[in-house]
Amino acid sequence: MELHHHFSHQHPLEFIEDHNLKSEKANCSGCGELVSGPSFSCTECGFYLDKKCFEATSEVNHPFHEHPLVLQFNSQRLPCQICQITQPRGLVYCCSPCEFAIHIACVERPTIINHPCHRHHPLILQLNLKSLLCQICRETQALLPAYYCSACKFGLHVKCVSPKPTIKGEIHEHPFTLFWRQVPFICDACGTSGDCISYICSPCGLIVHENCISLQPIIKRFPRHGHSICHTFILGQYEIKSWKCKICHEEVNSKHGCYCCSDCNYVVHANCALEDYRWYNIFDDEIGEAGELLNNSAFAVIKETKLGENPAIPTEIKHLSHPHNLIFSNDIKDDKYCDGCVLFISTSFYHCAQCDFFLHKSCAELPKKMFDWRHRHQRPLTLKLHADFLCPQCVFLFNNCFSYDCNVCEARHCVRCIQFSDTPTCQGHEHRLLRYEKYEGQCNGCGNYLQYAYACKECNFAVEYGCLTLPDKIQHNCDEHPLMLTYGEDNIYSEYHYCDICEKGRNPSHWFYRCASCDYSVHKNCVINRYVYMKLRKTYTIKDHPHPLTFTRKVYDYPPECHKCEEHCKDLSAECLENGCHYIVHWKCIDPHREDILWLLRQRGS
Repeated sequence: MELHHHFSHQHPLEFIEDHNLKSEKANCSGCGELVSGPSFSCTECGFYLDKKCFEATSEVNHPFHEHPLVLQFNSQRLPCQICQITQPRGLVYCCSPCEFAIHIACVERPTIINHPCHRHHPLILQLNLKSLLCQICRETQALLPAYYCSACKFGLHVKCVSPKPTIKGEIHEHPFTLFWRQVPFICDACGTSGDCISYICSPCGLIVHENCISLQPIIKRFPRHGHSICHTFILGQYEIKSWKCKICHEEVNSKHGCYCCSDCNYVVHANCALEDYRWYNIFDDEIGEAGELLNNSAFAVIKETKLGENPAIPTEIKHLSHPHNLIFSNDIKDDKYCDGCVLFISTSFYHCAQCDFFLHKSCAELPKKMFDWRHRHQRPLTLKLHADFLCPQCVFLFNNCFSYDCNVCEARHCVRCIQFSDTPTCQGHEHRLLRYEKYEGQCNGCGNYLQYAYACKECNFAVEYGCLTLPDKIQHNCDEHPLMLTYGEDNIYSEYHYCDICEKGRNPSHWFYRCASCDYSVHKNCVINRYVYMKLRKTYTIKDHPHPLTFTRKVYDYPPECHKCEEHCKDLSAECLENGCHYIVHWKCIDPHREDILWLLRQRGS
C-alpha cells in the first residue's frame, strides 16, 4: 500500500486508483466536488482529495492580483474572487495580507474565451463589473466577475458560461436539451419572451427558458385561491370560461403554459403565480392542518328545526365564545351590534336569553380555524375573543369581539378583513371589483389619488381599501339615529352639499354618512376614526387607576375634562363609574396600540 503526505492533513493518505461512485460517494476535502477516478484518502478520518487537488501547485501568479497566491486550507473562509462562492472548508489559492482568494478550479479558468453566444469578438474575464445584464440568464447583478466584450457591451456571468447540456425538470416528462442559437422565442412554460439561450424538447416541440424547467408542477393550496393549482402546457384541454389572469387581469395566452385550477376555472400566468407565491411564508404541515380543519365548527347544536324541504336550522347552540346557550331569531328589533364582527344586525342572528350577547348567524357559523390569503404566514388562524386588539389590515381598533390570531407573529385580524375576497363586491357598484397592485386614478369613495386599487376598469370605478371596508351603518354622537353610508347624491343644489359637523363643503359624488330622518349629512372622515368599532359599556383596566373603566361617548355640550390631556372628553373615553370617583380619560390618551396605529398609517401613506 503506497502512502503519500499532503500539508492539508495530519495523516498519510492512501492512493486509490479508481474511486467508484457507485460503491461509495465522497466529497473532495479540497474542492468540495464528488470524488471520482484517481484520489487520495485517509479512511480513518474520512478525508479525501481528488488527484487534481492533491497535485495542485503550491503557488501561482494570477493576472487579477499583484502578489503571488499560496495554496492553503481556507481557514478564513474567504469568498472566491471569480465565482463569489465561499467554501465551508477546503483548499484555495490565497494572499492572506490582502484577503484575496481563488478556488483551485477557478484559478485555472481562462481569462479570454470564445463563446458561441458572441461570435464577433472574444470575451475577457473582468472583475467588479457594474450592473451587467447577463445575456444568458437575463439577470442584472452588480460588482460580479463576468466575461465581457467592451466593444459590444456584451457580458456573461461566470456561472452562466457553461450551461448544462440537458436538464430534467418535474413540469415535463422528457428532459430538455440546450439550444445554443440566440433567437427570439416565446417560452412555452411561462408565456413570456426570450432572446437568450433556450432549452428544447424536440419530441413535443417545446422551447423554454432555463429557469422555467425548475417550475413547480403543482403549487399546493395557492393562498389567493385556496386550492392547489397545476402547471400545464396545454390549457385548451380544460373548459376555461375566462382567459384572464386572476392576479394581473391580463389575457392568458392558451398557446403557452400557465397555472390553473380546472375545477374552478381559475387561471394565472406562471410568473404572476410565482411572484405572488414567493411573498408568503409557507408551512409544510399538511397532516396537522388537515386535522385542525376537520372538526372546525365553533359551536355545538343543542336543538334544531326542519321547515319543509329546507335543511334543518340549529335553533339553539353552544358557541365557544359565550358561556350560555344562544337562541336563533329572525325578529330584528332596535339597533343591536353583533358581538362577533361589531356591525349592526340586520339579518338572522343568535342571542343569549340571559345576557346582552348577539351574533349574526353568519358570524356564529365562522370556523374555529381558517386561512387568510393576505397574511404572510400561511397557517390556519385561530378564532378568539379578545378584550381589545388592533387589526393590521384595516388599522381599526376592536374590543370584546372575534379575531383570527396567527400563532407565528401573533397578529390579530378582524372578521371583516379575514373574509375579504380578492374580487370583492361593493354596494356602490354593480360589478365585482378586481385588485390592481398599480393603479393611476382617484378613489370614487373619497377622491384620494390611488397607488393600488380595487377597480372595475370597464366602468372606470376604483376605490381604496379603506373606503371599501367602511361600515354600512354607524352610531355617532352627532345624531340620535344611526347614520347610513351613502354612495353619492342626486341633489344638484350646491347649498345642500356641506357637512353638518364641520360645516365645510362636501363633494356630492363622494361617499358620506347620512341620517334620512333628520336630513343630516356628514363627511365620512368627520364620523369615522380608528375607534369607530369600539363597543361602549365594556370595561377596561389600567395601572394608573384602581377601578375598572367603562367605555363611553359623551353627547352633551360640555363633557368633563380628560385627566391626562385636560381637554373635554368629546370622543371615545374611558370613565370610572364608581361612586364618588370622577376619573375620565380620552381613550387615545391611554390607548396601548396608539404607536402601532400611527406606524401602520405611515407605512400606507395615510
